[in-house]
Amino acid sequence: MRVKVVLQCTETGDRNYITTKNKRNNPERLELKKYCPRLKRHTLHRETK
Repeated sequence: MRVKVVLQCTETGDRNYITTKNKRNNPERLELKKYCPRLKRHTLHRETK
């Protein structure tokens, strides 16, 4: 039931992280604060298709 998802930075558009999520428990898109190496700070990262 777990699927791989790609997290994309909302400010630069870079796809920096790959993680997994349980589609049954979290059907909506994942949003996490993660480190963006280009900006050298933490930014909001959202799940892409």
